[in-house]
Amino acid sequence: MKLSLVPQERRFFDLFKEQGRLVEESLTELSKSLLEGRSRHPRLRDLEHRCDDVTREIYLLVNRTFVAPLEQEDILTLAAALDDIVDLAEELSDKLVIYRVTQVTEPARAIGECLDNAGTEIARALEKLEGYEGMEAHRLELHRLENEGDAMYREALGRLFSDNHMPATELIKWKDIYDLLEQTMDKCEHVANVLNTIAIKNA
Repeated sequence: MKLSLVPQERRFFDLFKEQGRLVEESLTELSKSLLEGRSRHPRLRDLEHRCDDVTREIYLLVNRTFVAPLEQEDILTLAAALDDIVDLAEELSDKLVIYRVTQVTEPARAIGECLDNAGTEIARALEKLEGYEGMEAHRLELHRLENEGDAMYREALGRLFSDNHMPATELIKWKDIYDLLEQTMDKCEHVANVLNTIAIKNA
């Protein structure tokens, strides 16, 4: 494989910005799905495919670049973490179809809004990845949102298992949806942790 002797620094940062935009758009679409009580799966599937393409491009660029602006391991970890968020958003939208959800619970809508905000913070942080200035505020906000989302998740499960009139099928369905929402929020915090590691290494 031919190696590039010229660092393609700008290309990496541009690709991460594109991933950030896809994360932001995916989480916004997911939040709208939950607020409206209808799936936007075709749109989220398209975003997932586009994010896969960008992630693949980052992986290929790592292999072609002789001197990268960040450590290879950090580039691959960040790209995979961002792709995971979009994958989970698409999976959630798919579950809304599979489970034939038409009425979304209030906790699910609230966690969806929290994820929507997290997507915005991730996109803004990635816009500042080159130079790292101002990224810390977004990282801290992501941690705050994750804590908020965790509290909502615990409250949602408490309500779910205290409802003695809910059919078992509904309980299983919503437990799965809540778990996926919580996993998505955890992945957002993971991105914040990866960005913090990158900033420390390159300060």
